[in-house]
Order: sequence, then C-alpha cells, then structure tokens
Amino acid sequence: MSKLPFDDEPPPAPKAAPAPVRTVPMVPKGLVPGASTPVAQARYEFSPKLAAGNPAGEGLTPLPTLPVAPVRQVLTVSELSATIRDALETKFQNVWVEGEISNARLWNTGHLYFTLKDSASQIKGVIFRGALRYLKFKPEDGLRVVARGKISVYDVKGEYQLICEHMEPQGFGPLQVAFEQLKKKLMAEGLFEMARKRPLPALPRRIGLVTSIDGAALRDMVRVLRRRYPNAHLVISPTRVQGEGAAGEVARALKRVARVSHVDVIIVARGGGSLEDLWAFNEEVVARAIAASPVPVISGVGHETDVTIADFVADLRAATPSAAAELVVRRKDEFFAHIDRICERLDAAMGNRLRRFESRLHALEARTGYAGFPGRLAFRGRHVSELASGLRHGVGQSIARRLRRHDLLRRSLDQFDPRHRLGAIRTRLVARDGQLAAAARRRFTAFHGRFGGLAARLGGLSPLAVLGRGYAVTWDAAHTRIIRDASTLRVGDNINVTLERGSLDATITRTHGPND
Repeated sequence: MSKLPFDDEPPPAPKAAPAPVRTVPMVPKGLVPGASTPVAQARYEFSPKLAAGNPAGEGLTPLPTLPVAPVRQVLTVSELSATIRDALETKFQNVWVEGEISNARLWNTGHLYFTLKDSASQIKGVIFRGALRYLKFKPEDGLRVVARGKISVYDVKGEYQLICEHMEPQGFGPLQVAFEQLKKKLMAEGLFEMARKRPLPALPRRIGLVTSIDGAALRDMVRVLRRRYPNAHLVISPTRVQGEGAAGEVARALKRVARVSHVDVIIVARGGGSLEDLWAFNEEVVARAIAASPVPVISGVGHETDVTIADFVADLRAATPSAAAELVVRRKDEFFAHIDRICERLDAAMGNRLRRFESRLHALEARTGYAGFPGRLAFRGRHVSELASGLRHGVGQSIARRLRRHDLLRRSLDQFDPRHRLGAIRTRLVARDGQLAAAARRRFTAFHGRFGGLAARLGGLSPLAVLGRGYAVTWDAAHTRIIRDASTLRVGDNINVTLERGSLDATITRTHGPND
C-alpha cells in the first residue's frame, strides 16, 4: 500500500565509512520519543575512535544536522478510491441492514440493482445473479427487507454500495401498503373490469395529451404522432406529474381536456422514476378522473416494469409514453397491410370453403348409390321438361279461356256502363235546360206586361195620384182616422193635413156645414 505523507523513516547511514557510524537520536527537551513533527529531530554523530577511548562520551560536543524535508505523496483518484474500498471492505465485511426497497431493476445480465432506504437515508445495493436465484421471493419496490452483505465502492462513479448476499422480507413499506389498499378498493368497485374498457378509435380526430410541458415524454409522443399520423390534431393539457399536489393537477388536466369538443382519446403519460416519483398516478383522485372520462384513456406512465393504479383503471396500458403514441394511431402502411391481411384471410377462407365443398361432392360421387345417378337425373330432367311443357300448355289454354270470358264480360259491362247513360242524360238535360230557359223567358215577358198594366191601373187608383192633382188628406191629431165630415170636429181640435209632398198640422178655428 502506498505510504502516506510524513510517515518517512530516517535515511540509512552512508556505506562509504570503513566503520559503521552509530546514529543516536537525541530527543530535545519537551519532545516525546516517536512523536511526529513537521521538522525532523536533531541527530548527533559519534566517532568510533573517540567512542572507544571514552565509552561514556563525556566531554564530546554533539554535531547537529540539518532537518530533512518531508516527502509529499500525491495519490490518483483510482488509488484513493482503492484505498477507501479496502478500508470499507475491511471494516464492513458482514453487515445486516434493514430498509425499504426502491428503484428495483433486473438487468439482462441477471443482476438486481436497487436502493435500500429509510426515512432519512438511502444506500444503493446489488444482488448478483448467483445469490438472487437462491431467494425464495422476488424483491420489489416498497418491500421492507433485512439484507446481509458487505460494503464496497463502485470505482467508476465513486459510490459506495451494499453487495447483498442474503435478503429476508420484513413486510411492505407505507407507500406499497397504500398502493395495495387502493388497488383492492377500486377492484371491489369494478373499475378494473375488462367489461368497462372501451375500444380505441381507428383514426381519432383529436388526441388529448396530459403530461408535463417540459418533460421528454411530451417530445417523444409528439415525434411519434407526427411520424405516424401527420394530420393528428393534438390538444395538450399541461400539468405537474410529481411532487406534492401533482395528483390533483393531473385530475384537473384530465377533466379540462375531456371537455374539449371532438377529443376522441386521451393519453396520460410521464417518464420513468421511482415509486415516489410516480406516486401521483397512484392517487385515488387520478383513478376516479380516468374512470369518469367520457372518452377512452391510455396510460403511458413510467417504463415497462413500472405499474401504477392509473394503468389498471385506464382503458389501455402502454409500456412507455412512446408506446402509447404508437398504440393510439396506426401508420398508413399498417392500415394497408391490415386490409391486405383481411383480403388474404377472406380469399383463404373462400378457397378452403370451396375445397371442402369439392371434397364433399367427390365423396358423394364416389358412393355406390351414385353410380346410376346421372342417368336417373337425366330421366327425371326429361320428365320434368314434359311436365313443364304440359303445364305451360294447360296454363296457356286456361289463360286464353279466361281472356275470352273477360272480353265478353267487359262488352256486357259496357252496355250498362254509367258513363254512356250519363252522356245520354247529359244531352237530355242540356235540351231540357234550353226549353226551360225559353219558357221562363216567355212567361217572364208575359208576367212583365201584365205587371205593367196592373201597376198603371193601381197607380190610377192610388191616393197619391189624387194628391198629385192638388187634393189633400185630413187626419185626426192621432193620425188614426181620415176626417170625411166637418161636423165630427170641434173648434180647437188639432188635425193633420197630408199633401203630395209633406204634411201640415192645423187647429180648427171654425167649422162649416155642407150647405154653408
């Protein structure tokens, strides 16, 4: 192992002297032997000849030497990481750690990488394939476990991690328990039933996207949709997809985009992450919003191994946001290929049906009773032809008889046709109408002449005519009787005198007899 700074040993004595030189370190007052100081301790050299004559060394003056500068040792990053790894592996060779698993990922190499955490800290861990196959359960997110292993350092990233050799389950973490509880609740309500899953439209007019406006998931979906369906009309409802209050925002974004007219399908998506990052899609409010959506919803949350409550409630689950965009629309060549496959299946079905009928026909022809069937069929055909000819002849004769009877009945009916009788009656009516009009005119003329003579006679006898000649008619005051005798009146009576034009009221002042 490399030396650390200030751990230098004193340099060895030079080999040029014929006799060894003994170096005795003299500890100055105030220094503790073996103490590390930035300045090398003073050295005193003794000559071997003087030392032989004066073993005690009395009267000799020590010769101080110059201090030796410490050697600065520089470590590379790899050497430092290796030193730390050796120290950790030596100190923590067999430790037991309790915590909750998060971000568990099984790689194609067969190794399981995960994060072990508690309420305050976390540590990355790995179970290699050899140890993983001996576990009687599958480590997954949210599971509380007790793991045994050693601490090591991953030199490439300079991260320390737990190399797990054994693991025992200790129950689920709070998030996983909440997940399972909500899952059971919604399952009991029937929100996961396949009967309520709605089919996706073949070519949606508008596609709603509920995701983060700044996330890579939105860019991936837009790129896929533009490539597969350039005419797609996208309606984006931005929202936060993780953090406190993100679940409520996702639910409101779902309701907003569902109210847009002509939106045929909605994609709810975000990128991958830990259980905590995806927890907004495990909230009941998001599950209720997806279930209440009037149009089909596709869930494209996380990666293929990530499962959320939204995946169970949605009408269709996609492994990734890009996969959700691929599921919502098909490419043009896929439509053509689908039509070609249907045509091919139809042709194959018709061909198989025809072949089955041909096989059945050949099997019937191969039977023993079918040997004379063509002859019998020809005989029956000739008999049918004869019957058909006789039927046509008989039917023709019957029709001819019925036609003749029909003509006879029609001629008989024509004799009693009301139209002919109405024509004769109409002619008689016209003649009688002319006669009646002439007779009415004659009688009118006669009556008019007679009426004129009577009117002339009546006019001669009318009192009005007499009044026209200067005469007058005298009435009593009540105009109820005509006064013919003057003796019937007395002086002072009122009378009325009617003239040809108008009338007069008068009072009797004097009367005269016929002889006066």
